[in-house]
Amino acid sequence: MTQALLIEIGVEELPAIPLLKIVTNIEKYWAKLLEAYKLSCTFEFIYTPRRLVLKHAAMPMSQEDATVEFFGPPLAAALKEGVPTKAAEGFARKCGVDFEALGRGEKNGKEVLYFKKEEKGALSTSLLQEMLEKWIGSMSFGKMMRWGDRSDEFVRPIRWLQVRMDDDSVDVELFGVKSGIQTYVHRMVSYDGVDVRHISEYESILAEGAVMLEPKQRESIILAEFDALESRHNIIIERDRSLLAEVVAITENPKALVGTFDKLFLDLPPEVIITSMKEHQRYFPVFEKGKIANKFVVVSNAYTKDYSKVVEGNERVLKPRLADGLFFYQNDLKNGLSTDGLEKVQFIDGLGTLADKIKREKNIAIRLLALYMNKIESETGQSSAALEKAMDRAINLAKADLMSEMVYEFTELQGLMGYYYAKALGEEALVYNAIKEQYMPVGEGADLPNSIFSSIVSMSAKLDTLFGLFSVGRIPTGSKDPFALRRAVNGIVRMVISYDLVFDIDDIITILKENYTDFDTHLLSEFIIERINKSLDANPSVIAAVLASGERDINEIAKKVEALNEIVSSDIFKEQFSTFKRVANISKDVNLDGNLSIDISLFKEDAEVTLYNAYEKVLNAQYTNYKEELEALFGLKRELDAYFDDVMVNTEDEALKNNRLNTIGSVYKTFKGVADIKEITV
Repeated sequence: MTQALLIEIGVEELPAIPLLKIVTNIEKYWAKLLEAYKLSCTFEFIYTPRRLVLKHAAMPMSQEDATVEFFGPPLAAALKEGVPTKAAEGFARKCGVDFEALGRGEKNGKEVLYFKKEEKGALSTSLLQEMLEKWIGSMSFGKMMRWGDRSDEFVRPIRWLQVRMDDDSVDVELFGVKSGIQTYVHRMVSYDGVDVRHISEYESILAEGAVMLEPKQRESIILAEFDALESRHNIIIERDRSLLAEVVAITENPKALVGTFDKLFLDLPPEVIITSMKEHQRYFPVFEKGKIANKFVVVSNAYTKDYSKVVEGNERVLKPRLADGLFFYQNDLKNGLSTDGLEKVQFIDGLGTLADKIKREKNIAIRLLALYMNKIESETGQSSAALEKAMDRAINLAKADLMSEMVYEFTELQGLMGYYYAKALGEEALVYNAIKEQYMPVGEGADLPNSIFSSIVSMSAKLDTLFGLFSVGRIPTGSKDPFALRRAVNGIVRMVISYDLVFDIDDIITILKENYTDFDTHLLSEFIIERINKSLDANPSVIAAVLASGERDINEIAKKVEALNEIVSSDIFKEQFSTFKRVANISKDVNLDGNLSIDISLFKEDAEVTLYNAYEKVLNAQYTNYKEELEALFGLKRELDAYFDDVMVNTEDEALKNNRLNTIGSVYKTFKGVADIKEITV
């Protein structure tokens, strides 16, 4: 037997971002509770700013009856001279019966005390209090509140509660609020509670009271209104998905409206205008002909016939925000870009100030610039002297905007404001673009710097943070990585691969470590290798095979992995690979670092000559890429198969045996120059 179940927990306005972070967990935890209490059924979790709702179309009215078996102590321990022991009496108490009611059973080959009873399933209504307390207690919003004289806490005060099994109200109490049959509609419709006499009327009552219950419905309405506004005003509205989700979470009756602001604020960099809108007001930026317009879109939660006052109010609120931004911008331009003051700003304990960090980054940048100079000269058409001067300037100014009034107000604009200020103050393009791109990439799949020059500035900052934190023992452990060092390495890997740069991990560590307190550089090397393993999209065994070859250049690792992975992924590779596994297995007892000389005068079989000639041809050929070389090596399959069919490698003749092992070992060693094939699994 099932009945409809409605649970509505009414609250003061929920904070959108904390709610959105855990909304999936909220739903999952209720599903776990239903399973744990043997009441599994489908349900829908819904939220608005003022309510958390669970809807069940067919909730079991009770748990299913169950047969419960109890196995007690062995008879030898339960009875002494026919008298029940304390163990036996304890088991009887556990079963809720006298000792005489216990039976006998068998467990693990021993006769034991045994009891079986039928347990009637509990009514769902008797379990909901406990289940809801656990559900509410599982919600980790971060900051919590206490209200009134209560000592318990929740993210916001709870104001009303409905727990309805069909039309009956189930007695439940949360935070001193007892369940009833009332809900609350939009405040601009009524402040009073509205009776829900039949739960089938619940959603229609809310709809009549200007509450759209379903988040998906609210989102659809907003997007449809965006479409209409774009068509009516010939504009483009930036549809930031994160901002949209937040707006959906803070509205019950969404209405998209267009507002305007004074054109003089368009003198501000677009990012400043957009940040002011999004961060402080949750407005959507508007564009006309590809440029930001002096308009914005606000999604109002008001319920009124005349929204003009709503628009006017939002325009009035935005103006001082933009005025502050314009004041900061003009003031910063007047003061110019300067690092004065960074010598007083601590970076990280043990690593000095931001001024110290700039010095270390400059040292790294100089080394990398020398390493990639030919490429950058070709990319920019500038001389090495000009590039060295530009690099020095870019590193010097990269952190200067941290002292600006704008970045003090909008920290997320660091780097970007430095770009605008440097450009306005007449710095060359290489410098101001490098300042803009110094933090790129900011995450997985994010944009990379647009040049090798800018990449050096970005890598220098990331490498200094990486070396510095390892040198003071701030090494990521488990899932903890407070300084985003894993992301830093991922960014370096992507830049190196994208721009085809030489980056030998061991060489780079040797060159740079002298500027830091002595530390175990092997840990840093392994950390970088581990991140390469995670960064490359390939069969994990292919990556392991390339790394096992001893290759330490990030770019070469990526090229080898790409080439080998393409071959390993082919349909015919699996059936062919057994031959090469055999090559690896036979070579395990061969000293690959020793003298693998092959004496052709010891060849006894035609297959030896054929393999040797084919191998020599592969060895002496010129290849333009790793795929060509690997295809040639894997192309030895026919000769190797014939060799294994016709030639006994482990012969009793020691000289002959060693010569044959050296032949197979040489093939394996050549493979290992690209990848250790014994690591491949298919």
